[in-house]
Amino acid sequence: MPSGALSRSAAVATSVVAAAGLAALAWGSLVERKRYTLREVTVPVLPACSEPLKVLHLSDLHMAPWQRDKQDWVRGLADLEPDLIVDTGDNLGHPDGISGIARAFERFRGIPGVHVNGSNDYFGPSPKNPLLYFGGPSGVPRKVAHLDIDALHRVFDELGWVDLNNKAAALDIRGTHLEFFGVDDPHRGYDKLELITGAIDELRAEDPLFDEQWPAGPDAGAFRPTVTIGVMHAPYQRVLNSFVNHGAQLILAGHTHGGQVCVPGFGALVTNCDIPRDKVKGLSLWQHGLRTAFLNVSAGLGTSIYAPVRFACPPEATLLTLVAAP
Repeated sequence: MPSGALSRSAAVATSVVAAAGLAALAWGSLVERKRYTLREVTVPVLPACSEPLKVLHLSDLHMAPWQRDKQDWVRGLADLEPDLIVDTGDNLGHPDGISGIARAFERFRGIPGVHVNGSNDYFGPSPKNPLLYFGGPSGVPRKVAHLDIDALHRVFDELGWVDLNNKAAALDIRGTHLEFFGVDDPHRGYDKLELITGAIDELRAEDPLFDEQWPAGPDAGAFRPTVTIGVMHAPYQRVLNSFVNHGAQLILAGHTHGGQVCVPGFGALVTNCDIPRDKVKGLSLWQHGLRTAFLNVSAGLGTSIYAPVRFACPPEATLLTLVAAP
């Protein structure tokens, strides 16, 4: 082939690749990042004869005050009539994002809920080179805005939600006794795993019906149905393993954004923590030692305002229907 023809072919190929890249960027920034999706899964984790429970898992809203479409979509989730809300952090995406969170969650008032912190509940977003994520989990920038996490917690308190940051708590919902334990943000090292054992022991010591939770004979119906749930923001393996060791049957996490930019047929390129790529979003099993727990990692509902793009990974909330195990 003459050199001129080769040059023209190379130019055409370059133009096609550039056009495809621009089209993908336009789709990811203008369409997909606002294509809010409800993922529904069934988790067979409850004791026999338990009534099903609907758990709405919300994560990584990264809310800015002007994001009314996201706020409206989240408000509409109240129509699902969930029995429990689990918020796994990174609610804020702007110093004034609390007003947007308050508006988005307003319709959940009166529904039981639990929450933990993410790093972006402490620190505001900042411009970053996205290629740095290929070198490992992100760090804290030198110059960063400190957010009003106390005001955020006041919003949760007004909703009646329970703080699980390095704490344990219990709720009774539809005849099932739910034990929760959680940690503050592992991505910034705020998790205090050494406190979990004591928190669980204290929780059970204060429970007058604790001895009735565990079957001691063939008539399991005489005992109170119980399930144990672990809650965290960033699903680092050290925390997942600790939660399984502490008896979690279901673990809920966020942080990963599902990879945020994925390759169709391949999946996430990065996870921003040390969780395997095949568990970066969705429901899976986490095994440690001889124990196994269900793990749901939410791909989240937002992005940083400095990286407003998603590709092959739409923003999501998850409705988990907990049912009796076979």
